[in-house]
Amino acid sequence: MATTLCFDFGNTRRKVGVFDKANLREAITLPNDTKETIEKLINDFRPTKSILSSVVNHNPEMEELLAHHTRFHKLNHQTKLAFSTPVGKPETIGADRLAIAAAAVHYYPNQHTLVIALGSCITYNFINAQHAFLGGGISPGLEMRLKSLQHYTALLPLVKPDADAPLIGYDTTTNILSGVIKGMAFEIDGFVDAYSARYENFNVLLTGGDLSYLATHFKNRIFADPDLIYKGLYAISEVNNS
Repeated sequence: MATTLCFDFGNTRRKVGVFDKANLREAITLPNDTKETIEKLINDFRPTKSILSSVVNHNPEMEELLAHHTRFHKLNHQTKLAFSTPVGKPETIGADRLAIAAAAVHYYPNQHTLVIALGSCITYNFINAQHAFLGGGISPGLEMRLKSLQHYTALLPLVKPDADAPLIGYDTTTNILSGVIKGMAFEIDGFVDAYSARYENFNVLLTGGDLSYLATHFKNRIFADPDLIYKGLYAISEVNNS
C-alpha cells in the first residue's frame, strides 16, 4: 500500500500525518527533526511519497533524507495548487495556510469556505467559490495571549489553558481564562458573522491544536477537523509528487 508522510512544522510543534493512500492512518508529534528521528519514520512506514510544510527553521538534512528515500516535495509559493492566490506577494503566504486552503478546495470544491486555524496564531483563511485564496486575517493565538498577560504586567500569573472558562471569572485565574478563551470565541464568532453578512452561503471550518479549548464556546455552528492540514498536504502531494 502506498504510504505518504505529510510533515507539518509549526511554531509550537513538529508533526507528521501518515497516509495509506488517501486515508490518514495516524498523526504523530515528533520530539525533534534530527536525522535519527526522520530515519526511524522512513524505516517504520516505508513511504513512497513525502511533503513538508514548515514555517520554522528546520534541519535541512531531513529534506535530503526524504528526497533520497521518497518522492519529496517542499511546499512553497511555486507549488502547483488547485487554487489561485491573487494577492500582492504570494511568496509571503505561510506554507500552513496554503495547505489549509488546499484542503478547503479539495473537500468543498466550488464553494465559499472560511477556514479558521487555531495555532500559535489564529489565522482566518477565505477561499471563494472560484477557488481563489483571497487571504483573511491573523491574530494572536491562545498561548500567545496567555503569555503576554504575564509578560507585560507586574502581577498577573501565567495561566494554563482550560476549556472550562466561565463568563464571569471569580478569581485571577478564571478572570484570565474568561478574557482569553471567551474573548477568542467572541472574536471568531464576530468574524463568522461579518463573513455571513457578505457571503450568504459559505462553509466554516475550524482546525488546529487549540480546538479542544474553544470548541464549546462558539455561538455559531462550526465544523471542526483537527486533521485538516494533513489532508491538505496529502492533496498537494498527489499533484506535485505524481
